[in-house]
Amino acid sequence: MGKPAETDRRPLQSLSHSFTLDFVAMCRTESQAREGLRRIGLVMNRLGLTLHPAKTRLVDLRRGKESFVFLGCTIRKKRSIQRAPDKHFMHRWPSPKATKKLRDRVRELTSKRHSGQDVKQIVAELTPVLRGWGNYFRTGNADREFNKMDGFVVKSLRRWQYRRGGQRATKRPPFTGDQLHGMGLHQLMGTVKYLAQATPRRSSVSRVPENGPHGLKGDSMEPGRLC
Repeated sequence: MGKPAETDRRPLQSLSHSFTLDFVAMCRTESQAREGLRRIGLVMNRLGLTLHPAKTRLVDLRRGKESFVFLGCTIRKKRSIQRAPDKHFMHRWPSPKATKKLRDRVRELTSKRHSGQDVKQIVAELTPVLRGWGNYFRTGNADREFNKMDGFVVKSLRRWQYRRGGQRATKRPPFTGDQLHGMGLHQLMGTVKYLAQATPRRSSVSRVPENGPHGLKGDSMEPGRLC
């Protein structure tokens, strides 16, 4: 590491900048959550920091009662009909805000001001956007959202195709999903992987088999969200 600059040696109190820290505290009971909130507030006060009043709240996740959004993901417990219908497991998928942001970007790239471009150019611009968004959310439970987004992208390209014809009715049939994916358009559906599949297993120095990373399984814990 390089030698720190002289300005970096000033006391922390003299540095005038701000930062944001998002975190979730998990507790078994509501009383533990409230006590945790109180203690976290004390620690933050000692550091000269404050909890955001609008974003700091307690959430009851038991049996899917409530949900919250964290780092772009909606987090909620849901029943698993196939695995254990009587139990609830933690699920996460892209939040409405994250989904809207991608939809707006797709609309921008397929707007009428791009009608002079070739469809393969549009596909080439869309693909890295879709792949990046999909890679971020693919280790959750995003199948339904991915399927809806794939349909939205295809419909957006069909609207672009129609507008490209101007006042003349185009004789070409509308694009199909298979045609667009054959041109290189990234398809989100089918890319979801659970953590155990997405994370390669590392070799253990002690030669004792490591436990694979677990997915977001729910239990009887009642979390409180502090952020």
